[in-house]
Amino acid sequence: MGKSLNPSKRQKLIAHYDHRHLHEQPLIPGLPDHVAELCLSRVHPSLLYSVCRSWRRLIYCPFFPPFRSLYALFFSSSDNEIQLLSFDPMSSRWETVPPPPNPLRLLVHHPSFLCRNLPVQSISVSGNLVLLAATAPNFNPALSRPLIFSPLSRSWGLGPPMATPRRWCAAGASGPTVYVASGIGSNFSTDVARSLEKWDLGEEDEMDDFRWKKMRQLKDGRFSRDAIDAVGWRRKLCMVNVAKQGTLYDVANDIWEQMPVGMVGGWRGPVAAMDEEVLYAVDEDKGLLTRYNQDSDNWEVIMEVESLRGACQMAAAGGRLCVIGGDGEILVIDVEAAPPKFWAVQRPAELEPLAVHILPRLSRLDF
Repeated sequence: MGKSLNPSKRQKLIAHYDHRHLHEQPLIPGLPDHVAELCLSRVHPSLLYSVCRSWRRLIYCPFFPPFRSLYALFFSSSDNEIQLLSFDPMSSRWETVPPPPNPLRLLVHHPSFLCRNLPVQSISVSGNLVLLAATAPNFNPALSRPLIFSPLSRSWGLGPPMATPRRWCAAGASGPTVYVASGIGSNFSTDVARSLEKWDLGEEDEMDDFRWKKMRQLKDGRFSRDAIDAVGWRRKLCMVNVAKQGTLYDVANDIWEQMPVGMVGGWRGPVAAMDEEVLYAVDEDKGLLTRYNQDSDNWEVIMEVESLRGACQMAAAGGRLCVIGGDGEILVIDVEAAPPKFWAVQRPAELEPLAVHILPRLSRLDF
């Protein structure tokens, strides 16, 4: 649970996969299937999807290199539940993700908070979706331990218990490690507001390491009472609160640093890091997409898009950005294209997007 497929897990998935469909005919006539799979893995999935049924089945096999898909957490006001859906770029359709063992009944809207949602904080790490913090109907923290979804195994799991379940915190990842900083428990505590804890998914097979570890504290509690994205970038976590106060955490040396003036100055909306190397930001007031230049400590404008005004959340992977716009529209931006291009993904009716993620496509064991 929680990591990319290692050889032993891959073999288990292959053993459980129903090969009857694949053996109806050879993948490539004249070649053993395992050789054909190696050849076809070099072809773009969109081509394989459109050629024949056996190749279409292949790209959804648990052991075949997965393409990336868009995932979104939605809120359904009709039943007051959180739903996770996946948008398949091959079929251009939304697919319901297997639900967790217990329905996610979290507090998202409340009359006391007319102008904003109560946050449901989730991150992407090592090809998994991790739910870290939310508010229960009684206003207490809703999650005592992380809830993890693996697209490759189509299953949910639980992370280690948190010493202090919290909400309104800073949440993010660097490599395979999850970080939670500050926030509020059932009641405000200075110790919790200054705390930083990490959980390394890369060590989860060792029972002694299946736990949260306390790291160097923040100097104060200025990052509590806000739901903050701790953006992993070049072995640092970048955090900016609503008061536009920023800080950096060096994950390798366990130290807190001052955020450069230009970096925090251009942090005017959602920010995401492409492969933890390139920072992109949306100016939610002007609808500008920008990219951070570390050498000059400024943000370079890439494009202006009216639909980006009011943007509230963004994810980055594989050369593309996925953004939730101010009107709930989901935009995809290809930043590797010259010039960059964008398009909208129509969301399911009656569902409100809370967060978007870019993760491996869902495996289909019975496609």
